Amino acid sequence: MSEYSEDKSIFDKKFEELWSLLMRSRKIAVFTGAGVSTLSGIPDFRGKHGVYNSPWQGLPVETILSYDYFFSHPDIFYKWTEEVWYHLEDYKPNIVHYTLAKMEEKGILKDGVFTQNIDFLHQRAGSKKVWELHGSARHSYCTNCNGFYKYEEIAPIVQRGEIPKCTRCGSLIKPDIVLYGENLPMSVLRQAETVFSQADLTLILGSSLTVYPAASLPKLTSYYGGKVVIVNADPTDQDKDATLIFRDLEQTFNALDEALRSI
Repeated sequence: MSEYSEDKSIFDKKFEELWSLLMRSRKIAVFTGAGVSTLSGIPDFRGKHGVYNSPWQGLPVETILSYDYFFSHPDIFYKWTEEVWYHLEDYKPNIVHYTLAKMEEKGILKDGVFTQNIDFLHQRAGSKKVWELHGSARHSYCTNCNGFYKYEEIAPIVQRGEIPKCTRCGSLIKPDIVLYGENLPMSVLRQAETVFSQADLTLILGSSLTVYPAASLPKLTSYYGGKVVIVNADPTDQDKDATLIFRDLEQTFNALDEALRSI
């Protein structure tokens, strides 16, 4: 059990209510954040041990991950991202990823998963409908000619300490990830607004709900009369709107995985 696990009697009562909500809801929205990926060993950003808590070589990480800084200092950008974003093959999906994929397979999640994560672990676990709010490291593009590159093509270059350049025109290649100063993909944002507005139930999983506009999406469910369940280690600003709050993702999803075996 982790430091966030609840007493079994308290947890069982709350989980029974969660299961009832899941079985009664016709439209369920899912919003996942960095806390889901930490169960796979990927460092988060704003948690206790998050990468934002200390500068990297004297630089704030938010600065390194900004759109303007990427173009002015691509060497530093790729040195930082190499440590996590370009070793994603070393990480495996966890119980949350696999359980959400199973819920989709069983028809419980019809609208897929909306994630803030760029690690494509949801897809590797078997989820078919994944909406990447902040983009993904799965692919990159040339900033000049828009040439498309897969992760498998770019990761070895970055791992060698080199800056990836387009094989067609020689220009800088950028990961298809939303950096500070960039807008979220409009098509994904509109789809999310529709799904969260219509949801009977929204599950917020492993997100501090501090990065906007993505963090505003679950508020649409509450506004239009749906219920919200939060599973996150630390309190969030939206806890007051939640019907249920769990602090331990692993405890919650182990129970959920077990319950799914009965249907």
